[in-house]
Amino acid sequence: MIDWVPAMLERGKPRYQAIADAIAADIRGGRLSDGMRLPPQRRLAATLGIDFTTVSRAYAEAQSRGHIESHVGRGTFVKKHVVTDRPDPLRAGEVDLAMNMPPEPEDPDLCRRMQEGLGYVSANLIDLLRYQSAVGSERDRVAASSWLSMRGMVPALERVAVTPGAHATMTAILSLIARPGERILCEAVTYPGFRNVAGRLGLKLVGVEMDADGVVPEALDTAIRAHAPKALYLNPTLHNPTTLTIPEGRRLALAQVLQRHDLTLIEDDAYGFIPAKSPAPIALSAPELTWHIGGLAKCIGAGLRLAFTIAPTPRCAYHLAQSIRALAVMPSPLSMALVTQWIEDGTADGIRRFIRAESAARQAIATEVLGHLRYCSAENAFNIWLDLPEGLGRADVVARMAHRRIGLMPSDAFTVLGAPAEQLRVGLGGPVTREALRDNLRFLANALSPNNYMG
Repeated sequence: MIDWVPAMLERGKPRYQAIADAIAADIRGGRLSDGMRLPPQRRLAATLGIDFTTVSRAYAEAQSRGHIESHVGRGTFVKKHVVTDRPDPLRAGEVDLAMNMPPEPEDPDLCRRMQEGLGYVSANLIDLLRYQSAVGSERDRVAASSWLSMRGMVPALERVAVTPGAHATMTAILSLIARPGERILCEAVTYPGFRNVAGRLGLKLVGVEMDADGVVPEALDTAIRAHAPKALYLNPTLHNPTTLTIPEGRRLALAQVLQRHDLTLIEDDAYGFIPAKSPAPIALSAPELTWHIGGLAKCIGAGLRLAFTIAPTPRCAYHLAQSIRALAVMPSPLSMALVTQWIEDGTADGIRRFIRAESAARQAIATEVLGHLRYCSAENAFNIWLDLPEGLGRADVVARMAHRRIGLMPSDAFTVLGAPAEQLRVGLGGPVTREALRDNLRFLANALSPNNYMG
């Protein structure tokens, strides 16, 4: 298609980037296919009425993304992508059902777009195998900032870090702000990953009373006065495991308590990108106190092992980089390059939107099958928080479901304050179809039936 011209150039971007984006869009749309020749740069410049250097830069940008390739004396062509359609069955079998997983994309077009991002990684493979910054290159941090802006976050780039997953980030932050034996506050029922990290560092967790809106501000104030903690940890949106989301008014009240005591907040916003509308992060109300962790495991994919982190100040970001360097050297440049490409070409948002829609569909299945039982849930949560019928123990239910491919986690793993209740986190995501999920939930409902246990 030597007469190809962009159908439309997106406004608000440099023209060279808009042309590169148009090439990517037309490849996705089928207007440009593998091996197709693009018009010579001077001809396209004349057709568009722009400088030759702009088109030259656009072609260079598209080539760096892995979409096209140039051959001296022959011209510029859409790159041929060799993508295997035969997954490795050994890879497919690797899944940890104990984790709270998002549903996995099945749409062929979205999967193809995800695979195309590997073309950019492949084109830059040698560069990406080097040691790089402990907190991401400028391009990666700009992409991170763009992604974070969907949550209303527009921090100075000096405060933004691409980090090697939420767990490593929590470890790095806690290593900076607390010493073994010191106390960290958290929800009365909290994310077990944070419990594990704190335990490894010898920190003592203190659970704070919760109600239907999350941590109670008055209880937080009392706990701060009683325990002199180094920080508060919160998972405020689609809280794991209860699925509750702290409403805006409660977030403001908690921020005021933190500011009154000058207490650091670690805000784990793992699920904040999933709902169409989430309350603003607490970091916007108390930026000078908050380490905001926007992990990508739930909104894009856990295998990336990446998080977008905002430090309270540029100085804190510098110290975070040193802590990350000591802990993990750097986030994976291969993963960073892939995610940056996905953010720039819109694939990341496509994944996020799929997860949003599919999680809602799976919650509807849970309502259909388990609606007669008591549990907490939210439209876009990946799990429900199930209250077991009276007389039935959580260990018994887990044992009965041992051979089913569904993630069950007893309340013991989450409980920090008080005795664990007879509750289970029931996972709805991961590599399971809707019909398989429905079948597993029916089996669970049968296992909870009064006819199948001694009350």
